[in-house]
Parts: sequence; C-alpha cells; structure tokens
Amino acid sequence: MTRDPAVVDDRRAPARGAFRGLDAAAYAAVGLSATLTVLIGLLGPSAMVPALPGPAWQPPYSLGARPDGHLVIVMAAAAIVLGGLGLAGALRARSGPAPRLLLVAGCATAGLLALLPPSGSADHLNYAAYGRLAALGLDPYAVTPAELPADPVTGAVEEWAGVTSVYGPVATAVHALASLVGGDSVRLTVFAMAAFNAAAFIGTALLLHRFTRADAVLCRRAALLWAANPLMIYHLAAGMHVDTLAVACMVAALVAHAAGNAARAGAVPGGPAVSGGSVISGGWWRAGSGVLLGLGIGVKLNAGLVALGPAWELRRSPRRLAVVAGTATATVLLTYGLAGPHVLDQVGAASKKVSLATPWQLVKTGLQAAFGPGAYSSWIQLGSTLLLACLAWLILRATPRATAPAVAAALVAAWLFAAPYALPWYDGLAFALLAMAGGASWPALETFVLARTVVLSLGYLPAREAMRPADLLWLKTLLRERVVPWSLLALTLALAWWAARAGARARRRSASAAPRP
Repeated sequence: MTRDPAVVDDRRAPARGAFRGLDAAAYAAVGLSATLTVLIGLLGPSAMVPALPGPAWQPPYSLGARPDGHLVIVMAAAAIVLGGLGLAGALRARSGPAPRLLLVAGCATAGLLALLPPSGSADHLNYAAYGRLAALGLDPYAVTPAELPADPVTGAVEEWAGVTSVYGPVATAVHALASLVGGDSVRLTVFAMAAFNAAAFIGTALLLHRFTRADAVLCRRAALLWAANPLMIYHLAAGMHVDTLAVACMVAALVAHAAGNAARAGAVPGGPAVSGGSVISGGWWRAGSGVLLGLGIGVKLNAGLVALGPAWELRRSPRRLAVVAGTATATVLLTYGLAGPHVLDQVGAASKKVSLATPWQLVKTGLQAAFGPGAYSSWIQLGSTLLLACLAWLILRATPRATAPAVAAALVAAWLFAAPYALPWYDGLAFALLAMAGGASWPALETFVLARTVVLSLGYLPAREAMRPADLLWLKTLLRERVVPWSLLALTLALAWWAARAGARARRRSASAAPRP
C-alpha cells in the first residue's frame, strides 16, 4: 500500500521537543494498559476472571490470589481509559517505536495471555459448553448446556446456560476440537481455545504487518490499531472472544483479494513478479479470498459485511466478482448446511434483541412506555436498518479512496453505530479494517470508533454478572443503562455530522479539480 501524500501530510504536529514528550506519555499509557490487563489474569479468579474447574497443573495458570472485586474492576477501568487515551495519542504521534517492535510486543502479550485465564466476561465458558455438546455428538443449536447439568464442562456455564448456540458452525468446529483436547477439564478446554485465539490474533497481526510494510507510517498505525492496541488486547487477547477468529478470516480474505489484484497487474505483494499466467494466478487468489470470506461468515454472520468491500471493487468485473461471490457462497452453504437445520434458530432470536448500552435501549424504553411490551421489535429493526444505510452512505462519501478494505471499514463502522445489539469486542473488526484501509488518511473515523470502544467498554465492567460486588450495581443500572446509551447517541450524531461535512468537502474538491469544458 502507498500513502496519499495529499491527505497524510496534512496532519499538523506541535513543536518537536514538546511532541516527543507527548509521544512518550502516549506509548507509556499503552504499555501500562496492557500490563494491567495481564495482571488481572495473572491474579486469578475474581470478579473479572471466572474460575476454571480442572486439575491445577493444567494450563492456563495464575497466582490464585483471588483479589477483591473492587480492585480488579478499578484495574480494568484504568486499563480501558489509559488504553484509549494512549492509543489516541500514539496514533497521532510523529515519533515512536519501530513498527516491528510494536508488532513483537503485541504478539508476545497475546501469547502470554493465552497462558493466563481469560478475563472480562464468561463467554469462553459458553464456547467450551457448545464445543462439548458438539464433541459428544449433540447439536449445540438444538440442545442447551442446561440440559446436561451434571457434565463437568456444560455444567460450568455461568450465563446463557438455557440458550442454544448463536455462533457460526466454523466457530463451533474450533470449539469442538478444543473440547476433544480438553475432555472433561474446563481448564484444559479453555486453554486449547485460548491457543486457537492467540494464533488468530497473532496471525492477523502478521498479515496486517505484511500488507502495510511498504509504508512505514501505515505499518506503524496497523500495529497500533491491532497488535499493540490495548483495547483489543483487553477484549480479544485476554477476553478470548470468538470475534478474533472472524477478524482473522476477513483480514486474510482481503489480503488474498489484494494479491489477486496484484497478480492481475503482474506482481504479488511481497513476492516475485507473476509471468504471463497472471490472470490464472489472480483467479486462484480470488477463489481463496472467497473461501476465506465464507469461513469468516461461518464464524459470525455479521462479518459478512466485509464481503461488500471486494464486491464494490469488482463491480465492473463480473467474471472476477463471480469467482469471489461463488466460492464465498459455496463455503457458507457448505458450512451452515453441515451444521444442521437449527443452526440459525438462535440467530433469528438474537436479531430482535437490544443490548442495554446502545442508544436503541432508550428507544425501546420509550416505545414500551407508549405501546406496551413487545411493541418495539419491528420498529427498532426498521430504524436500525435505515440508520445503517444512512451512516454507510455518509461515511462512504467521506472515504478518501474506495478500496475494498476502506469500503468494508465504512460499512462495519456504520453497522457498529447503528446496531441495536452491540458489545465492545465487536469493534475488533473495525480496527483491523481501518488498519488495512490506510488509517493515516482517515484519522477522524478512527477516533469515533476508538471513542465508541472506550465508552462501551466502561459500560461492561465487568461483562459477567455473577461476581460483581453488590455495591457496584450502579455500574449496570446507571453507567450501562443510562450514561453509555446517551453518550453513544451523542457520538452517533457527531459521526453523522462529521461524515456529512467531510463528504461535502470531498465533493467540492472533486468539482474544483475537474477539467472545465
């Protein structure tokens, strides 16, 4: 990738001496945030870290200090705030560590966290239970963990025990494989899943580094937006959410798509020039891109928004578009078809839910007060769809260059702000796409996504309800249910205002640059 000097060089920096000090402070905050995340896991079971039944000699390991719930929640809040402020400063810094150093530090931290118990939520216990059901020959899309209460793995679920799986068949296959490794031990099953998660996180970091390595500025930003991003370390490396697998598939798909473009032009990124068979080579890259897109959708359906990026770029090449769309569709049909008739049951139910911390919770409350319970679902679905379309159109108009990653980033960002049900770890997909889109030319959108992640993360402290101290109930009733929805509403309005203004400026520049008759 190459920079657009007309956009990148427009950044302004303060006096050199003062800025060096600010740079150091920003990177120190990033490092301290990641350290706090590691310490939360290292201390062992707490309000932030669910206990993992199983022999103590099995990984993951911790000190077993059982710290006070107030302490670890304060540590988590500090990690989020420091991480957000530090990342914002580092993304705007003129100086800083070499991209490779950031890459190594982030990957090493992710590897270390795989050896520690997951923190932040209890979702990994759900993953283990669904994987266990699949490994036992049962259908996790039709059988709930609560139906096997005596099983050591399904019986360990803290939340959603009476709910069938909402995750895609590719994610379930990974969890089933981890269950075969872990057997009756929750601890070993979780560690096997953590190993897959760390491999996906590190693999994504390496792909982003390779994709942007031709430009030092973009390469450093890519490392900050993913590998060394303290918020992604907190949610995806330490939290071990299934979104990491989806992000890895989608980033790999876009890298393969770019390789197909380069092969058609005569050279594969990072590789030797392609000879006269470049069109055939490009076809193979595009087929691979389609398969990877299908696998990502097989992890989480909403990751399918990324597929619209390559589709937009190939809209004038029906044959190449057909290769990508055909292989992606075939992969999706195969994976979901093999999963059985109930694979989408819970997805349909989940699509009607509204999470407590989104602005749609305010709409839901108002509609229920006016029309009674159950009256909100169709109106909110319609409203969120219209908002998604509006935000996507506005952001796309403000896009510096409509490449496949940029279009995908715009659509995913619009979805994050418009969705009735959204959680902070969903933002990992947006960060990875922004890294590929050339974030140095799109700082405003990065800022909105970063602010959203910080605000929403504070609203989910902790994401698990089981061991939150009783006197911290206000974290849910005040912060999550009131402060965060209003804050996100303000951010959404600000995003729309910025995108409208940025798009109008871009159109004026294009009009003034157009040749006059």
